[in-house]
Amino acid sequence: MGESIEWTERMRIVQELVPGKQITLAHVIANPDKVLYKKLGLNPAVDYSRGGAIGILTISPSETAVIAADLALKASGVELGFVDRFSGTLIVTGSVAEVEAALRAILEYCREKLGVAVCEMTRT
Repeated sequence: MGESIEWTERMRIVQELVPGKQITLAHVIANPDKVLYKKLGLNPAVDYSRGGAIGILTISPSETAVIAADLALKASGVELGFVDRFSGTLIVTGSVAEVEAALRAILEYCREKLGVAVCEMTRT
């Protein structure tokens, strides 16, 4: 009766996106290597002397990425690298200052006007 059962199987966890209003990633990659632009299919013709940057956001509902792209373009001189209304991914490029300004504008608008839960902007 006092026997213990030894588990030989590993637990498997499946993660999925739960519908909600949230920005779960807002990250600035400052001064990325040129190869990163090429691997992501982004325009590598950036004036690196100005301090190029890549901004990445993950947004739900995913259609909000379209609104965020519009906000980014209106807030600063960034270029759209990629926007996906199905996955909620937005990638912008420009100077570090432009990318940070675009991400700040998106986070503020989504929090204040759309009631979206937003994460903190991070930078590497």
